[in-house]
Amino acid sequence: MGGNQVTAKERPVGRAAEAGPVLLGVRHHGPGSARAVRAALEETRPGVVLIEGPPEADALIPLAADEEMRPPVALLAHAVDEPGRSAFWPLAEFSPEWVALRWALEQGVPARFIDLPAAHTLAWGRQEDEAAGEGESPLDAETADGEGKGDDSPGPDTAPGPADVRIDPLGVLAETAGYDDPERWWEDVVEHRGVGEGDALAPFTALEEAMGALRETYGSGGHDRDLVREAYMRLQVRAAQREFEDGVAVVCGAWHVPALRHRTTVAADKALLKGLPKVKTDMTWVPWTHRRLSRTSGYGAGIDSPGWYGHLFSAPDRPVERWMTKAAGLLREEDRIVSSAHVIEAVRLAETLAAMRGRPLPGLSETTDAVRAVMCEGSDVPLALVRDRLVVGDVLGEVPPTAPAVPLQRDLARLQRRLRLKPEALERELELDLRKETDSARSRLLHRLRLLGIAWGEPAASRGSTGTFRETWRLRWEPELSVRVAEAGVWGTTVLSAVTAKAEADAVAAEGLADVTALAERCLLAGLPDALPTVMRILADRAALDTDVGHLAQALPALVRSLRYGDVRGTDTEALGEVAAGLAERVFVGLPPACAALDADAAEEMRRHMDAVHGAVALLGDAPAAGHGHLRARWQSVLRVLAGRDTVPGVIRGRAVRLLLDDGELAQDEAARLMGLVLSPGTPPADAAAWIEGFVGGGSGGGMLLVHDEGLLGLVDAWLTGVPAEAFTDVLPLLRRTFSGYEPGVRRTLGELVRRGPGAQGGAAAAGTGLPGFAAEPDPARADAVLPVLRLLLGMDEEDEENIEKNLMGVAG
Repeated sequence: MGGNQVTAKERPVGRAAEAGPVLLGVRHHGPGSARAVRAALEETRPGVVLIEGPPEADALIPLAADEEMRPPVALLAHAVDEPGRSAFWPLAEFSPEWVALRWALEQGVPARFIDLPAAHTLAWGRQEDEAAGEGESPLDAETADGEGKGDDSPGPDTAPGPADVRIDPLGVLAETAGYDDPERWWEDVVEHRGVGEGDALAPFTALEEAMGALRETYGSGGHDRDLVREAYMRLQVRAAQREFEDGVAVVCGAWHVPALRHRTTVAADKALLKGLPKVKTDMTWVPWTHRRLSRTSGYGAGIDSPGWYGHLFSAPDRPVERWMTKAAGLLREEDRIVSSAHVIEAVRLAETLAAMRGRPLPGLSETTDAVRAVMCEGSDVPLALVRDRLVVGDVLGEVPPTAPAVPLQRDLARLQRRLRLKPEALERELELDLRKETDSARSRLLHRLRLLGIAWGEPAASRGSTGTFRETWRLRWEPELSVRVAEAGVWGTTVLSAVTAKAEADAVAAEGLADVTALAERCLLAGLPDALPTVMRILADRAALDTDVGHLAQALPALVRSLRYGDVRGTDTEALGEVAAGLAERVFVGLPPACAALDADAAEEMRRHMDAVHGAVALLGDAPAAGHGHLRARWQSVLRVLAGRDTVPGVIRGRAVRLLLDDGELAQDEAARLMGLVLSPGTPPADAAAWIEGFVGGGSGGGMLLVHDEGLLGLVDAWLTGVPAEAFTDVLPLLRRTFSGYEPGVRRTLGELVRRGPGAQGGAAAAGTGLPGFAAEPDPARADAVLPVLRLLLGMDEEDEENIEKNLMGVAG
């Protein structure tokens, strides 16, 4: 073994050979506990090291000595027949269990895990989930069978479940010592206490006595599963004592030490284990992150500040000075002015705060207060960066390629190396130019992983270009993605074969036409030529059977976008063009009848479908496939039918006129004539307001159209001023929704035009209406007409208005 320096026969015998096992109670992920464990092992020199953890991982222990293994890492166990059912046992560089593993490997001492097997843990969790799904309360539900508020031991990190009532041993001890914060108490008594030259077992003896007193008072702490785990561990300790004459050292959660010390019969322990459920499991090492070690991540691993604890472990000398230097470097990278003088003053302030608070050394609270006051000038904004990047951190561990993995994981690792896409815990943006071979391959890989449910990358809006040849991704590797990879392994042994099989299965299981079209789009993005024929066949079948025009209109834009990808990706989209053209033909036939007799909400939804179809037809072209020519001309004839049919809601008729006007198929004077007819006194105000919304609303640039065509704005202005008072209240919300969507500059320009009032000099008259544009100068009488309304809204009288006007005049003078 690479890390072994001393054989078992050459190793000096220590105190572990004395009667009874050496029980080293620790806190998971505690740097002080880690240092104390190493000192205790060096002094006792046991013949075997037993560690709380799943025994299925014993075969993986030698990998901890591999040069390519860099913590934080985690043991991952998952059920073979249900990979999504999994559990993690995370280990950091400063975890006592990791230190114990490394010491054993370096000294040539056997190391074993002795906690309840993962096969029972996962099966037990399945039973609890099934009981909860039936509305029952699980007998022994827990948030995580690892360290949390009520357990000071390592264990599997599982997804949150129903919480049970448990005591917090650290909280009780801290309160007894007069502390209101368990974390601060633990730092003072353990983390800030160096390893002296005295008895290395003294801290463990004191902690065992404290936990013994707590268990005498609270029993198992309200968690019966601990009793089963402890029974199994006692059996393993007994077996090791019989096998190794040099003594046994046990590294486990401090909460369990009194139970392991307690003498019970073998028969009693085996009785507790009788009848436990079991599933077949696989186990491996996976990378972990500091962020996932934090309680805030939802995994309950037991520490709020993994970055801070990692610093304490790696910098035992002058930790405060080194921490302040790190903080200063981080803030300088963010272009904040932080000098060496800031670092010196921050260290002094942290030490002063620790002395005032009666602490042996500055802790995280003192260093945080000092960084805020000195380096951040009292602001919590830059301090949040320090907390996120340093206190928690984005360190991602590494696992050697020799670690067991499903074939899909190995293929993914191979692709990541070939494409130079290294998994990282820190989120980063990746810009891809699809005209380049490597970037195109990266894009296909990321899209394939998304189809498999492995969300390593998420598409983002491109800042540099809006062309179809560029993509932007946000990449961030999370540890649970290893579980997703294991789950996806049921579809195939390589990424390509797995995603092809899953795409075909998703197409068969898709419920709606839009789901199949979206899947076809994703297949083209992912470059799946073998899956596309199956998806297209199902798409054609669904499109032929679906009679809902709304569904067809929803599906068409996705198909047209897919056709555009062929320009850059070199994908054969001939079959897709045939389906898209046929879909467009069916939309053209079914849209006019579907637009009759709609209520306001349905009409607005149909208006959005019209916009989508209009854009799709423009991209589709006149002849996307053989036998489907002149699609644009047929779509324009559909719009003309909609624009002139009285049974169609006003918002759809208005939008049809606007689309024809934008395409140059309708003259400006003809559009003005249609608007004049709609805004005539014979049209109900609500229908006229809906027509205006369809014509100039919906974020379609209608504001600029009114700005540059004073004749159209004059029509709207004349109609609006003539709406009867009893109808104005009804149409006001619709009009407000229409005009509030304009940019502030557009609204201001429209207001200035309206303030001028009608006149012959401002713009050309709207043809066929006899209404001119607006005057060249403001009309004072027209502007003054709004003053009574403003007084009413502001609760002012004329005297208040005169006083305000005088004050404004004085300021201007």
